[in-house]
Amino acid sequence: MNNFEEYDDPELYDKEIESYLPELPFLKKWASEKSGTIIDLACGTGRVTIPLAEKGFQVTGIDVHNGMLKKAQQKSSSAGVEVGWLKQDCMNLNLEMKSPLIFTVGNSFQHFLTNEAQDGLLSSVNRHLEDDGIFIFGTRFPGVEELLQPTTEEYWRTYRDGEYKVDVSTISHYDGLEQIQHYTTIRKYKDGHGEIVDEKRTNISLRYVFPKEMERLLTSHGFEIVEIYADWKETPVTNESDEIIYVCRKV
Repeated sequence: MNNFEEYDDPELYDKEIESYLPELPFLKKWASEKSGTIIDLACGTGRVTIPLAEKGFQVTGIDVHNGMLKKAQQKSSSAGVEVGWLKQDCMNLNLEMKSPLIFTVGNSFQHFLTNEAQDGLLSSVNRHLEDDGIFIFGTRFPGVEELLQPTTEEYWRTYRDGEYKVDVSTISHYDGLEQIQHYTTIRKYKDGHGEIVDEKRTNISLRYVFPKEMERLLTSHGFEIVEIYADWKETPVTNESDEIIYVCRKV
C-alpha cells in the first residue's frame, strides 16, 4: 500500500493547503537556536521548507514522492531561494550529514502505519541528529470525536478553485485493532449554477498513537520529550485537544 493518492496531484495539494502555515513561527523559534542545516522530512511541495529558506535558514527537504519534490523544486527556483531537495525513504535515511534540528509537519507521522515503519522513521531520525539535536513533529490526538467519525459521507469544507466552488466531504472508518483511520475524501466541483461538473475521490490511511504509547515509543528510540503542546501556538494539551506537538531531544 503506497498511501499516496492524496499526494498524486501536487497542484491540487497546493491549492488546498499551501497558504496554511501555523507551524512556521514555532519552527522559526527553534531554528533560530540552532546552526547548521535543518531537515524537513516528508516535505511535500515545500510548504514549510521554502518559507524557512526565505528567512535565511539552511534547509534540506526530503520526500519519497517524485511529483511533490518536482513541484517543490519549481517553487524554490521561482522564489529564488536555495533548498537542498532529496528523494529518500524517511524510514531508511542515508544522508552524508547530521542535523541539529529535524522536523516533520502536516501530521506526517501518521503515514507510518506499522510498528516497523515507525521504528524505521525514528531510528533514521536519531541517526541523523547531532548530539542533543531536536526532533519536532505533530500528530492528531486520538480523541473520541476524532476516532468515532461517521462512516457515512460528512461535509467538511468549501473552497474556490477558479470558476468552480469545491465542496469537500469525507467518509471514514476506524480500525481499532490496527489503530488506523481509513479516509475517503470527496471533492465535488460545482459551476455557477450549483451543478456538479466533476467529482474526485482520494483515499488515505492514518495511524493513531496514544500519548502514553508515544512516550514509550520515543523513549525506546533514544529521545527525551522536552515539550508537548496541543497546537503550534504552544497551548497546553487537554482531553479535548485535536492534535499533539512533540519536541524531543536526542539523548
